[in-house]
Amino acid sequence: MATQQPTGTDMPIGVFDSGIGGLSVLRHIQAVLPQENLIYVADSGFAPYGGKPEAVIVARTLAIAEFLLIRGVKALVVACNTATGAAILGLRERYPGLPIVGVEPGLKPAAAITQTRTVGVLATERTLDSIKFNLLHEQITEATGVRFLLQPCSGLADQVEKGELRSAATAALVQRYVAPLIEGGADTLVLGCTHYPFLQPLIEEIARRAGGQPVHIIDTGAAVARQLTRMLSQHGLQRQVDGNRALTCFTTGSRTTMTTALLHLLKLQADVTEIADISSSEL
Repeated sequence: MATQQPTGTDMPIGVFDSGIGGLSVLRHIQAVLPQENLIYVADSGFAPYGGKPEAVIVARTLAIAEFLLIRGVKALVVACNTATGAAILGLRERYPGLPIVGVEPGLKPAAAITQTRTVGVLATERTLDSIKFNLLHEQITEATGVRFLLQPCSGLADQVEKGELRSAATAALVQRYVAPLIEGGADTLVLGCTHYPFLQPLIEEIARRAGGQPVHIIDTGAAVARQLTRMLSQHGLQRQVDGNRALTCFTTGSRTTMTTALLHLLKLQADVTEIADISSSEL
């Protein structure tokens, strides 16, 4: 009896972020596509991307994509708002046949549910400055008339990278960034960085304290997973086999930090390989 050979559907999906924030997207992908093999790259040694020049972010993104393609990924998820804004058009131009899914702040769903017609957007400075975000902002504002309060959140992703989800320093930053949005009339907050969903309980607590009532929180991780599912189906790449799946992780930061983040944030254990630099010649 002939042995069945592996097909392209068994190849992994590549997911990457500037650090561990993209794990907030990875958990949605695992929930929607539990049969898929995944490779995750955390560029933690170079995090955060938010304050870096755009050309540098583009170069890092292209290098990570090449790193993942060498490892045979069948699709790519850019689980970073900053990298999506800076580099996803270049990625799609370079790899036209590859299913590529990015993330972007959920302005459209936020505009659909706000009652005060005012939405707060929490994101990195680089995301808010990107051409992609500004085109989206202009389009949704013109279409809906909703007012968006844009709040750059310097240092907030760093706190997540350090695992400080409830520390006094993190709470002080969230207070500084969230309270003015609520006081400005926002009843809906968009989490425009994939690190921020891990701070959602703290954000909700501080927002409620500032406004006296709950706020709507928009996290686009689930939408990214749904779009990935659609693209895999369209390309005939969705894995149908139930059973064993693999999660392999690489980090340009600390292996111990990445392993701890997987365990604490996702309750997962996975192989983690520490690499010196994603763009080094050894890769």
